[in-house]
Amino acid sequence: MVDNLTELPGVGPSTADKLIEAGYTDFMKIATATIGELTDIEGISEKAAARMIMGARELCDLGFKSGADLLDQRKTVWRLSTGSDELDRILNGGLESQSITEFAGIFGSGKTQVMHQACVNLQCEDKLLMNEGALNEDELKEPKAVYIDTEGTFRPERIVQMAESLDIDGQKVLDNTFVARAYNSDMQMLFAEKIEELIKSGNNIKLVIVDSLTSTFRNEYTGRGKLAERQQKLGRHMALLNKLADLHNCIVLITNQVAARPDAFFGAAEQAIGGHIVGHAATFRFFLRKGKGDKRVAKLYDSPYLPDSEAIFRITEKGIHD
Repeated sequence: MVDNLTELPGVGPSTADKLIEAGYTDFMKIATATIGELTDIEGISEKAAARMIMGARELCDLGFKSGADLLDQRKTVWRLSTGSDELDRILNGGLESQSITEFAGIFGSGKTQVMHQACVNLQCEDKLLMNEGALNEDELKEPKAVYIDTEGTFRPERIVQMAESLDIDGQKVLDNTFVARAYNSDMQMLFAEKIEELIKSGNNIKLVIVDSLTSTFRNEYTGRGKLAERQQKLGRHMALLNKLADLHNCIVLITNQVAARPDAFFGAAEQAIGGHIVGHAATFRFFLRKGKGDKRVAKLYDSPYLPDSEAIFRITEKGIHD
């Protein structure tokens, strides 16, 4: 639904059309925008942008809320099964909307397999777990995924294989999955920004995947001299992903590379790339590691309300399962 943007101070029909064309279709998007973002639109000055933002914030009632109000808001959260009951259990039911879930691990630990399985499970009603009324009818229609691939690891053949094992039409999953190959960090951030355009075009985006989050940043910004610039840019990217999760009630999944810790005599020998920027922005953080044979171990080590715990699952031709 598009709000009547002409209710905002200084916004006439032509300015409203420009805002809608740029993806600002409702008051909340304008209320959470920055002045710089609105002034990028032709014909909007800094003073006009500031008035629009303040007006939108008043219409959205963005003041403090009681804990009870937030509890009601949490009832709109829905979950997507990972395919493994054990992994779902430590996630309190599955991958959670309105949040970012990170899976970090060495190569071959199963990160990309978890991402592929999420795309498949999104098309299976049995895998959607939600409170009553969490998603309305429009949100349940043809849910779609966006897959930003930075390492060339997306495989449509694997999607079809996983789908067929669940008696789902693999072609349907592929039709409902938008894939973009990012070769550098600027492309990666641009594709994340374009998700708003997909939603504006009528696509019901309910799953956003970035696989992997840090590989392009890691390749481009080498050495301590560029670390601050890299982290600032990565922070903006994570802020946009969090905004998408919140405003559109979708699930955001990211995979992350790891670096060795030569000073680690006790505990994990690897740590996720991205430092505190990623650590604070991600809601749930997992380390994946290989077990015997096709087994994998997922360790949940950071969550705002769930305890640290581990789950063992398998990766086979059929996909992710116990």
